[in-house]
Amino acid sequence: MSRLTPVILSGGSGSRLWPLSRELYPKQLLPLMSPDHTMLQATVQRLAGIADLDRLLVICNEAHRFLVAEQLRAIGETDPAILLEPLARNTAPAVCLAALHALHDDSDALLLVLPADHVIADTAAFQQAVAQGRGDALDGALVTFGIVPTRPETGYGYIRAEVGDGPTRGVAEFVEKPDLETAQGYLAAGGYYWNSGMFLFRAQRFVDELEQFAPEMVSACRGALDGAERDLDFVRLAREPLEPCPSNSIDYAVMERTRNARVVPMDAGWSDVGSWDALQSAGAPDADGNVTVGDVLAHDSRGNYLRAESRLLATVGLEDSVVVETADAVLVARRDRVQDVKAIVERLRAEGRTEPMSHRRVYRPWGSYEGVAEGSRFQVKRIIVQPGASLSLQMHHHRAEHWIIVRGTARVTRGEDTLLLTEDQSTYIPLGTAHRLENPGQIPLELIEVQTGSYLGEDDIVRFDDVYGRR
Repeated sequence: MSRLTPVILSGGSGSRLWPLSRELYPKQLLPLMSPDHTMLQATVQRLAGIADLDRLLVICNEAHRFLVAEQLRAIGETDPAILLEPLARNTAPAVCLAALHALHDDSDALLLVLPADHVIADTAAFQQAVAQGRGDALDGALVTFGIVPTRPETGYGYIRAEVGDGPTRGVAEFVEKPDLETAQGYLAAGGYYWNSGMFLFRAQRFVDELEQFAPEMVSACRGALDGAERDLDFVRLAREPLEPCPSNSIDYAVMERTRNARVVPMDAGWSDVGSWDALQSAGAPDADGNVTVGDVLAHDSRGNYLRAESRLLATVGLEDSVVVETADAVLVARRDRVQDVKAIVERLRAEGRTEPMSHRRVYRPWGSYEGVAEGSRFQVKRIIVQPGASLSLQMHHHRAEHWIIVRGTARVTRGEDTLLLTEDQSTYIPLGTAHRLENPGQIPLELIEVQTGSYLGEDDIVRFDDVYGRR
């Protein structure tokens, strides 16, 4: 039996889940459903128990590479193949890149394609559906998984299956997101399933089909792989060949046009968690129908999704609403309007604000930093460096820095000097001086950084050496 290569698509930005999901820290990298595991980690973990699994393959945005690698390492995935997309080109090119990469190692590769941001409550039912579709995929079918609908949902596309009794069925048609009346008709008629965006097929068969319908897409993907470079544990795809590549979904590019599509009906407690309303539906409500996360106090409030990330959130007399609090932004919306959150994100981007891009706490491969205070010529940050981690050897043209250690041990390179600093000790880095910060200890290093100067932007960094290969 051909080994099964799991392909995890982790390239989305999740703007409808703002302010929790940000461009540099999107929803698949967040612990939305469990405090212990992110969406990406949960996706990988539900593969455990599937027979004949090959090496994990993840496709992600270049900006997320260290977060993805660290989250995989934390759950024991120490040798995944991670492809870095220099440009977002939707799911069809992403899957094509995965297929071509897999074929380089195995001409008979079988791919299980999974988005990184789905909720599946019943892992056993999911694995059974994969087993049911495997035979058809080996025989050359392009298999997708249709979710047994539980309500007349207008936010999903549907798959109409051909009449049949087996575990897999032919696909009669893919249909767009319906209005409520049409969705109610689908539910009453039966044979209609939510389009999950999960697929199972031979890598070569998918490439052959895509070559028939979009040969320019396959050509661009081949060029991106031919020009790829190894970068630490990553495969950095070439940007130039992908620039003219059409942006298209796998549904539009292949699945709606092929004659070889089959669907496996699946009832596994699935949700794509595409909005705050969907997240509430997937959560566990209290006696008043509220789903609460964090430090929340709800009085005489019903049917709400209430999430506090950094402080107490209290409501009085609130109904059918979504309130999400983060350190730098608060969202308040009616539940029936949460699809419009994307409009807020677009407006913030148009105004050049940072809130759509990142949280107040910004993650780096060595740890994180968080803004505490700022003025016209100063900025204060709280910096955390993980054990054994190191910042780049760098220099700034426009700012000086003062570091105060509050926890742990720091090894500081300052010009020609090397210092070992512990709690309550400090050092000063003059403007234009080459410097590096390392944590040689066994616990996280915590310090306060005070920056002063005429320009305090993050782009005022000249790197001389970096263990993470950043440019």
